[in-house]
Amino acid sequence: MYRKIMAYLEAWKENGRRKPLILQGARQVGKTYSILEFGRTHYENVAYFNFETNPKLSKTFDENISPDYLLPILSHIAGQTIVKEKTLVVFDEVQLCERALTSLKYFCEDAPDYHVIVAGSLLGVAVNRAKFSFPVGKVDMKTLYPMDMEEFMLALGKEDLVDQIKKSFQADAPMPSALHDAAMLLYRQYLVVGGMPECVMQFAQTKDHILVRHTQETILASYLNDMSKYNTLNEIKKTRLAYDNITVQLSKKNTRFQYKLIKKGGRASEFENAIEWLCLSGIVSRVFRVEQVKKPLENYRDIDAFKVYVSDLGLLAAKKDLAANDVLYMVEELNDFKGGLVENYVNVQLVINGYQTYYWESERGAEIDFIIQREGKLIPIEVKSADNTKAKSLKVYMDAYKPDYAIKLSAKNFGFQDGKKTVPLYAAFCI
Repeated sequence: MYRKIMAYLEAWKENGRRKPLILQGARQVGKTYSILEFGRTHYENVAYFNFETNPKLSKTFDENISPDYLLPILSHIAGQTIVKEKTLVVFDEVQLCERALTSLKYFCEDAPDYHVIVAGSLLGVAVNRAKFSFPVGKVDMKTLYPMDMEEFMLALGKEDLVDQIKKSFQADAPMPSALHDAAMLLYRQYLVVGGMPECVMQFAQTKDHILVRHTQETILASYLNDMSKYNTLNEIKKTRLAYDNITVQLSKKNTRFQYKLIKKGGRASEFENAIEWLCLSGIVSRVFRVEQVKKPLENYRDIDAFKVYVSDLGLLAAKKDLAANDVLYMVEELNDFKGGLVENYVNVQLVINGYQTYYWESERGAEIDFIIQREGKLIPIEVKSADNTKAKSLKVYMDAYKPDYAIKLSAKNFGFQDGKKTVPLYAAFCI
């Protein structure tokens, strides 16, 4: 399956100023698969080391972490000679060996001709930074997310449809209605399957939603396991409570996160560490409200007002126990949840594209779902789950801030009118 991360990895390999690369991301997003596929196609050989399946490996790093010492031993363990620029050295599950992370500093300084990529889940939470030094400035870092809508469609063999969507997005020209309907169905399938590579592969091969759901439940169980493994005892329960409650809060008309909904009388002081853990682990992301729409948006965020979205739509569907057909046909019983579900979908696509997302509220309650900086401009994005796209809030915002243009995401076909770029939901990946 094609992953966009390949283009980044190819550019990293060719960069003369390349440093050891840390590829981070939540569990099961395809880090190991992508690295090994890249190594297989771009190097003569790959020396792969996994700190989870081979716990004794850590002892090698306890003794000495200079490349001169490590490389002969690692060559011996791998059963092959590690050659400059021809071998890709891979450390997997590196969060389990902090000394291996520290060694990257010395690979950068003393052995820059060796190509090293490390992968780890939960790097933000598993590494005890009080005890050891993170190799700041000595590594390149990249986050891998679940597959986006484009990668999902490509995995299903829809290359021609993807090309047509991109052309229509650039030209603001409507898609032929048959193609638009086909793409909307794929979008609803993505809401059920999500972007975890194993789930996408199973769906592409079998179209069996029951099999996919079983895999999603296994991934959710591994997340709960991590909450116990990489967390202090008194935080485990709070983290699980917060995670369970995030999907409940997405069903509210106002999706702004409220601590008091986690449990009666719940406060920030009690649960903010739990939310922080979930964000650092890559399981969820936070979208802060901006008090003023000015550059840089980061300076005007309200740290007490935010929304929380999960990182994968399929896991969200599994967690809510949504029946596949209910989502595919958007049944009325889902009306309360549709808004939060679609907002979550759009946030996932924007985050994968590298945007820092924010939202805006007026004093009188007008709300813009997302504000991003695109091509140097601050662009408001209004999200609707259906095609009834009357957007009073957007008019209030445009009158107040006069943006270059606005983006309206809905079930409607492409178009551009009155300063508003209409984009169908399936094309959010184009933004």
